[in-house]
Amino acid sequence: MYAPLAHRLGLYAIKTELEDLSLKYEHPSIYQDITNKIESKELKNKDILDKFTAPIRTSLDNAGIKYELKTRPKSIYSTWDKMQKKNIAVDEIYDVLAIRIIFKSSDEIPEKSQCWNIYSLITDIYKPKPDRLRDWVSTPKANGYEALHATVMGPAGKWVEIQIRSERMDEIAERGFAAHYKYKGAHEKESELDNWLQRIRDMLANPVSDSLEFLDDFKLNLFASEIMIFTPKGQVKILPKGATALDFAFEIHTHLGYKCIGAKVNYKLVPASYVLKSGDQVEILTSEKQEPKYDWIKIVTTAKAKTAIKDAFKKERKECITKGEKIVEDALNKKKLTTNNKILSKILRYYHIEKKEDLYFQLGNGSITLKNLDKILREKTSNKWIKYWGLSFGGKKVKSEPDKKIDKRKPIVLNDETDKASYIIASCCNPIPGDDVVGYVDDEEKVILHSRKCPIAIKLMSSQGNQLVSAQWTTQKLLSFLAIINLTGIDQIGIVSKMTKVISDDQNVNMRSIHVESHDGIFEGSIYLYIHNVEDLNNLIYRLMKIKGVHTVTRQERIQK
Repeated sequence: MYAPLAHRLGLYAIKTELEDLSLKYEHPSIYQDITNKIESKELKNKDILDKFTAPIRTSLDNAGIKYELKTRPKSIYSTWDKMQKKNIAVDEIYDVLAIRIIFKSSDEIPEKSQCWNIYSLITDIYKPKPDRLRDWVSTPKANGYEALHATVMGPAGKWVEIQIRSERMDEIAERGFAAHYKYKGAHEKESELDNWLQRIRDMLANPVSDSLEFLDDFKLNLFASEIMIFTPKGQVKILPKGATALDFAFEIHTHLGYKCIGAKVNYKLVPASYVLKSGDQVEILTSEKQEPKYDWIKIVTTAKAKTAIKDAFKKERKECITKGEKIVEDALNKKKLTTNNKILSKILRYYHIEKKEDLYFQLGNGSITLKNLDKILREKTSNKWIKYWGLSFGGKKVKSEPDKKIDKRKPIVLNDETDKASYIIASCCNPIPGDDVVGYVDDEEKVILHSRKCPIAIKLMSSQGNQLVSAQWTTQKLLSFLAIINLTGIDQIGIVSKMTKVISDDQNVNMRSIHVESHDGIFEGSIYLYIHNVEDLNNLIYRLMKIKGVHTVTRQERIQK
């Protein structure tokens, strides 16, 4: 939460430090590996940047521009994040090499014009990459950040990112929130940062009773990826990436959101659930007969829209929850039972509902009934909770002893001697020995193993931390685990034969199946393997990469069994 908050306030130095520290302690080996790769190329990169900046300095000096030129090292976390999102190596990241030009603005020429003038001088020397131009001078980011970013082809065929800022822009970028108000004029119109702060004030003035729900709403306000949406009159609204037409309606006015029946995006009729793209022009269509629906919560992404929908149903929802709670109590009283966590857990699992308030609400408004209560109470704790999270059991079902409780304070060490029936591999991320894992303890005292970076594991960490246990998976040599690797490369005669030979020669790996498709001289393939641990898999990937014609070899973590 704190790194996105620092980003939202424009505190880039703090944001970068927090992100790097989180990676350093969550994934120390990955952090060290990226650091070593960047440091090993530091001297070479410095030489490239010196050659790159020499003609730029000459050009700026000849133009009489007063400036400071700095090299900008890319943070370890942002390097890793880009590697994950684009599935690429460090060498393939465009903006590892970067410089920052901070100029002293002239009172006679607007800052925006000076930024573009410097850009023009640079592109007279180096050719720009068209799709890598970022203009945050014309439209600043929601946190007040202003700069002109461009990527150009430098010496030795290396792409170099250039950031062009005035001294004022640089101070706002480095000091964020405080500098924004230092430079804010008395008659200046409200910025997106002011609007964001007002949203936070509104949210704090109307807090929800559930602290986790409040935290979720707060996080929604910390979005980093932004899109620009235009109104029919050409005004710009900043929304988070993934926002829908209904989000846009609520962004303009709450009443407009309540009456929204659809929209016209770039003059084309679309439903309210339509996901917007940056640059879209949106006209909201309304009807006085339209009333807000609670299901809208599922199709909006902004905190403002979610809060407005909840507010519309706050009174009605409270009455339904009270009614639903009484329905549960009365039904259990007839069976001479009282409401407790164990019974509620069974009912929640049966209806695939996460929170008891949502259960009471649905019972109160009649969308579900308790007609199957006898069946629910008779049913022993089963796979349904696991199924709900997208997990699956491995091996035969073994009943756990009720008195054998797992001590969540002690880390679990998994090795060849560990009973395989005592843990379950989550199919959502399919961890294998050697992966960084965390365990979720279910009602049968079985441990469900997730990769720490798995989205479901992250959700469990935030909502059910008391059910988690630290797990360490040591190298195994006896049990085999299913893994998939994806390959791409240049199609050549015998390439598949070479790949299968490498696999068959490996004593620690067994191949289950291989699928390869070729088109226009390029091949794409996937290989299903049985391996013992991550080390064996990485060794195999390394050997496959050495085959001439193979371009990429990557592990696929999600497996459809």
